[in-house]
This record gives sequence, structure tokens and C-alpha cells, in this order.
Amino acid sequence: MINLLPDHVANQIAAGEVVQRPAAAVKELMENAIDAQATDIKLIIKDSGKTLIQVIDNGSGMNEVDARMCFERHATSKISKAEDLFALRTKGFRGEALAAIAAIAQVELKTKTEESELGIQLTIEGSKFKGQEICTCANGTSFSIKNLFFNVPARRNFLKSDRAEYKYILDEFIRIALAHPVITFSLINNEKEQYRLPKETLRQRLVSLYGKKYNPRLVPVEENTDIVNISGFVCKPEFAKKSRGEQYFFVNDRFIKSSYLNHAVLNSMEGLLQGDLHPTYFLFLDIDPSKIDVNIHPTKTEIKFEDERSVYAILRSALKRSLGQYNIAPSLDFSLNPEFQVPITSKNRVLRTPNVQVDPTFNPFEQEREIGNSALSSGINNPIEHQQNYRKPTNSEKGKHWEALFEEIQDDMNTAIPEYQPSVETVEMEVDIGESRFSFQLQNKFILTQLKSGLLIIDQQRAHTRVLYEQYFKSLPNKRPLSQQLLFPQEIYLSPGDMELFKEILDDVESLGFDISMPAELCLMINGVPFETKAGEVDKIIEALLDSYKNESDAWKQDSHKYMAKNLALSNSVKTGQALNTEEMNQLIDELFACEMPFVSVHNKPTAIILEMSELFKRFQ
Repeated sequence: MINLLPDHVANQIAAGEVVQRPAAAVKELMENAIDAQATDIKLIIKDSGKTLIQVIDNGSGMNEVDARMCFERHATSKISKAEDLFALRTKGFRGEALAAIAAIAQVELKTKTEESELGIQLTIEGSKFKGQEICTCANGTSFSIKNLFFNVPARRNFLKSDRAEYKYILDEFIRIALAHPVITFSLINNEKEQYRLPKETLRQRLVSLYGKKYNPRLVPVEENTDIVNISGFVCKPEFAKKSRGEQYFFVNDRFIKSSYLNHAVLNSMEGLLQGDLHPTYFLFLDIDPSKIDVNIHPTKTEIKFEDERSVYAILRSALKRSLGQYNIAPSLDFSLNPEFQVPITSKNRVLRTPNVQVDPTFNPFEQEREIGNSALSSGINNPIEHQQNYRKPTNSEKGKHWEALFEEIQDDMNTAIPEYQPSVETVEMEVDIGESRFSFQLQNKFILTQLKSGLLIIDQQRAHTRVLYEQYFKSLPNKRPLSQQLLFPQEIYLSPGDMELFKEILDDVESLGFDISMPAELCLMINGVPFETKAGEVDKIIEALLDSYKNESDAWKQDSHKYMAKNLALSNSVKTGQALNTEEMNQLIDELFACEMPFVSVHNKPTAIILEMSELFKRFQ
């Protein structure tokens, strides 16, 4: 009942673990080129890798024997015994990738060593050897994968859209390009060059990949210890995002995912991040290969540390020190010069407790009242000048005055309470309009105004967000958005990955009121913006829309109008801390109560609360 599987079937099964999508094949081929000590690597893509994936490098190349052997399962030049797994400095080591790729695609290999005058060309289709011949080619290797999954149509049907698959390819390309800034990389997609990255420093590589806007955001991190060496950059906390996209850990130049190390980064920024925002970082850990195990995951994106607690503590301390050093977070200075410190007291000085006399029966309010009454009765225009003639009352007189004051307050309460009898069952929500209406801003955050039933307290940012959200949401289905043309069109440059994502939501963005053209490959020209949008905030709004789409792409596709309107309203709304005049406050109140859901924010939190008169009277009883 138990039979050995044929080699081509076993290779197809193994391919399911190694090559889940075109991006996985890109990763394997580019890592092989790096292991071959290439200094220039070119990636060519057609139809998101479904039609063609080609990697050309100037590495060491292979001779005829190695070219044939590399397609055999478990054939590798990286290790020869089990102990070598704990001394790895290369990317791959299992010898399964090329065999798995050849089992599900049409493969063409051209390779030549520096010592050889001619190269060798091999053709393989679905694990079947089709031909071998001598060819003329440059030093290095050219590996072409055509018609991926041509013999496994079921797996091809599970691939996502071309844009989604190309985004996965971009992710792998960026990870490898970040890990090796000393290597020249280029990416050509559908015969258009997307990237041309020369040999450069890590900071220059980050700017090349993500744009010039990243340069001032980067905070360098550097720490060398006997356990681990840490280098790289972390972005300033004010540029944290809602998505986790730009978070990179590299261990010995190999990209990894680690929630444990990510927690160390979050811990180092405790108190600096707002809400559910995530920091951006590009961190490199160099550690002794014998102290880690990289052979615990098929894609090698997870590793195990021998002493993970120490790595955690060192990473957290290094980040805290960098943030403090560049005045991002407060830090203690242990190198102060003691000569500049002023002593609190002299050496021989005797400290004495000061003698303070306090009159426990003194009442300043009673004194002011006596001064005021005396001034009024005597016709004095300036009571303060008359204070010198004031006689301090005796203790018996003070007691009588306090009792009289209490009786007056009690009389006022007894006469005031019966006059106001609010109905608990029905609370009138109508705002008093007219001369009696007032609006008051408290700490540039809340707006207070009078209701017939009490006091209305409004959160100005939540209220304005609700107003804008309903206005934007209603304009979307009609395809008649309210927009305004910019006097000076604004250019925004995006990375290739963000540009591919933006093309997916371009129609939704334009339906909000944006007038956008694309004069260059990675450039957006903003000609018009929705109403109440400031020209200086356009780049931040576009970035916020992209981050939201990255974080909630599935939910976005189900109800794109909702997410577009919400993100634009959040970007354009009045912020906490912004001062408003009386006219602006009254207008906001009127617009809020014209909404369909005035008391609920876009995040299902209250926009306003009512403090009823009955509650106020209870507080003063």
C-alpha cells in the first residue's frame, strides 16, 4: 500500500512549500545571486511574474557540472554536514529551491565562469530535461522562469490580481535591496524600469526606495556588544503609522519577522506613540551564527535566538539611547561637570525650622465683603484705598457673619430649586438660538453652549469629523464631489510599491474631489482637492489614505466609500488645540445638529454630552 512517489510528483509537492507565489521564486533567485558574490543584480518581471521572472547577475557563475547538479533536490554548495547549519553566512542552504521551481515552470539557465571562454545553456520544463548547449554569455548567471505553474493550474487559480502579486514581488525586492546597499539593483516591470539602485549607504538606499521625505525622519541607531551588534535607523515617533508595513528586522543580513523584537521597539517608545500607531524602523542585528537557529521555518523568515532576553534588553536600550541622544525622548545626563553644580547649602550652615504664625479664623472673603459694604455705604470710589481704615472683626463677630452668609445661601437654594422642574423623561435637544445663546471654548478642545434642558458640551474634533464625513459620504455615490482647483498644482512622489497601491484606489480618490494626473512614472500631480482641504496637507492626506488601505484593504474593498470619506474627514477636521471664534463655534454646532447621527463620531464614540440642570442642582446640594 505504500509506494515511493515519482520524482516529478515529489518536486511539485515540495514546490508548494518553497514557491507559493511568484514573489517566492524572486526571493530564491535573488538570494542565489547574492550568494554567488554578485555586485550587480537585475530583476525582470512580466505580468507580475506569471509570464516571466528573470534574474541576471555578474556573480561567480557555474561550470557545466554544477549547472546540471543545481536542479537536483538537496544539491547545495552551502553546507556539507549538519554542524554547518550553525555557521551559516549565506542566504540559502537546503538545495531545494531550483528543483522546486523547475518542477512547476519552464526554466532556462545561462551561466559562465570567469575562467571559461563560453557558457552553458540548459532548458528544463516541468522537471524534464529538454536540452543543453554551449552559448555566448557574460560572466555570471541568467535564470529565466517562464509560465509559472503552467502544469499546476489549480495553484495558478489561487493567485491574486496582477497588482497584488506585483506588490508581493516589490516587498521581496525591497527587503533584499535594503539588506545589501553595497550591491547595485535594478527592477524592470513590463519593460519599464521601476528601480535603479546604485551602490550606496544605507541612508541613501532608504531615500532611494522611499523618497526624500524619509531623510529628516531617520534617527540612527548604533550599539556594539559582545552578544549582538545593532545598527540601522528608526523613524521619529511623530511619523508613526496605522499600518505595520515599514518594519524591518535583519539578522546577519537576512530579513526576519519577530513579534518579540518588535515588542522591544514598542517598549523603547513607551509614552511617545499615540493610540494604535506603529513605529517605522530598519534595524540590523549582527550576531554569531552559532547563537541562532535559522532552520525552523520553510521560508527562513523566523529564527530562534540562544539568548533572546539579552538581545531584547540590548535592542531596547540602544533605541532609548538614540531617541534621547537626538532629543526625541528625555534622557538622563550622567556626565555633568560637578564644578557647574550649585550646592544646595553650605557645609557648616545650621538649618532652622522657620517660625510661621497662622490665624486659623482668618477669612479673606469676609474681609473683602466688609471692605465692599463699607465702601458702598460711605460712598468711597476706591475700596482698596479704604482698606487701611478697616477694623478686623473679633472671633464672635466672625461666627455671626458666617452664619448669616450660610442663611443667605440656603435661602437662595430654597427659592431657586422649586422654580426649575426639569422633565427627566423628555429632554429638549433644541439649541437656544438668539441673543441668549452663548458658545464658549474650553482648553481649545470642547465647545460649551446652552440648551433648554441644561449645558451641551461638544468635542470639536469629533464633531467636525462627523460633519465632514457625512458631507463626503453623500457626495461619493453621485460622482459630483465638491472640489476646488489649486492655484499651484502640487507634485507628490511615491515609491513604486505605494504607486501600485495608489492605482488600485485612484478611482475612489478622484470620486472624493481630487483632480490627479500622472506626468511621470512615480509622480502624482494634484490639480484639485476636495472642499475644506488645505493645500499644505495634501501629501499627508494621500499618505494617510495609503496607510489606511494597507491596513484595511479587505474591508476597504467591501465599502470603499465609507473608508475614503472617513479618512478624508479625519485629515481635514478641526484638531484639538485649535482656537475657534464665536462664529465658527456656532456654525459647527448648527452643522453638527443637521447631521443624521450628530451624537456619534466616526469611531462610534460620543461627539457631545448633555449636563442637565437637575444634575447641576444635585451637585450644589
